[in-house]
Amino acid sequence: MRYGAFARWYDAENEHHAMLREDVPFFLGQLPARKQRILELGAGTGRCAIPMALSRHQVVGVDHDPRMIAIALRRREAAGLDASRLDLRTGDFLKLRLSQRFDWVVAFFNTFLAFTTLSQQDAALQVARRHLKPAGRLWLDLAPPNLVLLSHARWRELDPTVFYVPALGTSVVKTTDIDRGRAGQVEHVTYRFRWCDAHGQTHMRKMSFDMTFIFPRELQMLLERNGFELEYLWGNYDGSAVTQESPRLIARCRKCR
Repeated sequence: MRYGAFARWYDAENEHHAMLREDVPFFLGQLPARKQRILELGAGTGRCAIPMALSRHQVVGVDHDPRMIAIALRRREAAGLDASRLDLRTGDFLKLRLSQRFDWVVAFFNTFLAFTTLSQQDAALQVARRHLKPAGRLWLDLAPPNLVLLSHARWRELDPTVFYVPALGTSVVKTTDIDRGRAGQVEHVTYRFRWCDAHGQTHMRKMSFDMTFIFPRELQMLLERNGFELEYLWGNYDGSAVTQESPRLIARCRKCR
């Protein structure tokens, strides 16, 4: 999805998620001691790509939103990294053709769920496979289906959060609406933002996008049909197995020959 003008809010908007302090350390703990070449799909503002590069791995990060990549480039410079350590690019994942092969292809924080059709999911996995070395690894980190949310077709004003936006000089209230289509596994998500300026005037903005949801067995079949072997499927960043209460689906997969 494209954040567009909301890109400058992205990090503040999501900093309350504890998982965003746990996902990259868990991933880095899976890597061997030697330097790895990593391709990140959905690099956004560089939240994951920068610490991976600072851990002395060579990283290429791709995102289709140019405003997000612009932020990531500024953060890269502030971190003292250059393009040889962290190469950041704007591009369409489904059309990606780099003249490089990687040890790992990774997609954090529900990025893969933005591919809402089987054809898009197959295309994304084939992009990952094409860019991996023989026996390279794919890492997907997804939110599991929420059965409570799936029990209703419409939800309004979910997950209210408040975050400060320096560019506005004030705090913003965010709520989430979800509309689930009758056909397919697609949820239409709308973020609503509300704030007051220094003159007391109320402002409201919204952004909408579609996401899918994937069950564990469905994920395994999707991976296998695209030439991957599921090595591990964890339910959280402590390495625990998947249960009905697990907050995550974290898949580590090996490219089959």
